[in-house]
Amino acid sequence: MGKDSKKDKSEGAMDKVKGRAKEAAGSLTGDEDTKSKGRKDQDKGTLKEKKGAAKDLLD
Repeated sequence: MGKDSKKDKSEGAMDKVKGRAKEAAGSLTGDEDTKSKGRKDQDKGTLKEKKGAAKDLLD
């Protein structure tokens, strides 16, 4: 497992956590824009995690 793949996976996990928090805050306040940004952050995190997993397969 390469250093880059670990970095991608950890950044992806953090983006997902941050996204969940934003989405929850948006739900509590009724702010659809914040909810949407949270979902986008979660999607970005998922992609980073998959990128890291793909790097592992190539190593």
